[in-house]
Amino acid sequence: MAKRKVEVFTSGCYLCEDTVKLVKDLACPSCEVVVYDLSNPCESKECLEKAKQYGVNAVPTVVVAGKIADCCKSQKPSREALMALGVGKAL
Repeated sequence: MAKRKVEVFTSGCYLCEDTVKLVKDLACPSCEVVVYDLSNPCESKECLEKAKQYGVNAVPTVVVAGKIADCCKSQKPSREALMALGVGKAL
């Protein structure tokens, strides 16, 4: 079964950690949550490539199914906005 990919771009700060916790709390078995810490990128630099590809300009940023969540374009992600995108809902 395919899963909804939810990617969280962070810098390891407390605001980012709140968002990571929110996303993980909301996630259901249909969600695959991946967290990228841009302040400590992996050796492959995959997280930096993805951030550029998506146009991540600030952290925390949540990308759901390849699209930056509207709530992340101008403010911290909210529970309601993420749930409206399907985070936490079975496919």
